[in-house]
Amino acid sequence: MTPYDRLARLGLTLPKAVPAQANYMPWLLRGNQLHVSGQGPFDASGQLRTGKVGRDRTTDEAYDDARITGLNLLAQVHAAVGDLGRVAHVLKVFGMVNATDDFRDHPKVINGCSDLFVAVLGEAGGHTRSAVGMGSLPMGISVEIEASFEIAM
Repeated sequence: MTPYDRLARLGLTLPKAVPAQANYMPWLLRGNQLHVSGQGPFDASGQLRTGKVGRDRTTDEAYDDARITGLNLLAQVHAAVGDLGRVAHVLKVFGMVNATDDFRDHPKVINGCSDLFVAVLGEAGGHTRSAVGMGSLPMGISVEIEASFEIAM
């Protein structure tokens, strides 16, 4: 089963990759490593999910935001290499949660992205990870996640 088959089985469609919003590259492929810039939770309608987790967004809502962000990361991978089947392994995920000072469940939020990667990429979706809280994120988004991938040549 391909990653695209798994996406379809999950009822998900790979969105178009969001272009860079400033003077940076949305992704960089060097050798067999692909680094994808931080992505946010653009939903299927193109709207950003915003709000501070622990005040405006629940942990479950933010988990879903991280899942959508993971889908946007996969869209960048597809744009970069043309086939999600070329992902040999997810190397690193760095997840940032726009959270209140007393919020403690950052890992539970970023699990939305991690769980998606494993569901879509199988064993290749396992990865190292950081999940941290931030006082704010661009445009008030609830989560931002960046990731690095090993690509089969």
